[in-house]
Amino acid sequence: MSAKNFPNRLFKMTKAFYREVPSTAEARAFTDSLVGLMFPVRDKKHISLKEIDLRWEVLQEQFLQIISPLCAGQDCCCEELTERFFDEIPLIYTGLMQDAEMYERCDPASYCKEEVILCYPGFYAVMVYRLAHVLHQLQIPILPRVISEYAHSQTGIDIHPGATIGRRLYIDHGTGIVIGETTIIGNNVKIYQGVTLGATFVDKELHGVRRHPKIEDNVIIYAGSTILGGQTVIGHDTVIGGNVWLTESVPPFSRVYHRPEIIIKGAKKETQE
Repeated sequence: MSAKNFPNRLFKMTKAFYREVPSTAEARAFTDSLVGLMFPVRDKKHISLKEIDLRWEVLQEQFLQIISPLCAGQDCCCEELTERFFDEIPLIYTGLMQDAEMYERCDPASYCKEEVILCYPGFYAVMVYRLAHVLHQLQIPILPRVISEYAHSQTGIDIHPGATIGRRLYIDHGTGIVIGETTIIGNNVKIYQGVTLGATFVDKELHGVRRHPKIEDNVIIYAGSTILGGQTVIGHDTVIGGNVWLTESVPPFSRVYHRPEIIIKGAKKETQE
């Protein structure tokens, strides 16, 4: 095949495929618009009720256009999926305000909820996760991952939309955090940068199988820790210290830490003659 004919062949090969995947640009623009409407402090300071109503209608039309080619073969019609998604927004908003209050309460560097909403990458990652998780529950294909990977690219925090996360999740700093698809996280959990909640190994046959850990309520996981395996349960009110590697369960009220050996050699003093 000559290079001259390649564009025409490529167009024919990919035309059908591209009808079934969402536009990344459109999905990201929709996410930004929805987040800006839910939290106008991120978008514009003053917004009228009339403008809110208008933007709400426009967002629903945009969402319908995005999912229509994705969900054509589903039993549930796209209009119903759109309605069900937007019906969840008030509940998502209420949960996100609880998340923001958790940041304000826990972080001494935080001055107010508005600062959290505007500036904290952990809050943004959780916000987009909660939207993507509803899309995942509605079994809308591909779009949940497109949206969650957008947040990943913006924050360095990788949360799979299939993960189950409770109320008031606090992610401090956040860069390098990975939360796998079948992870279960309870309420009032604090996670610091570089934490991985993953699987002990990767195999395509594990699709749909529980392979990531369960983190119960009121757990703190400090920076750099790795917790792996679908049978691993971290009991409630446990503290996992930094750089811990865990592939087995821990009972409630535990303290788990890694004890490194640190040797500091002082410089020899020069002798004076």
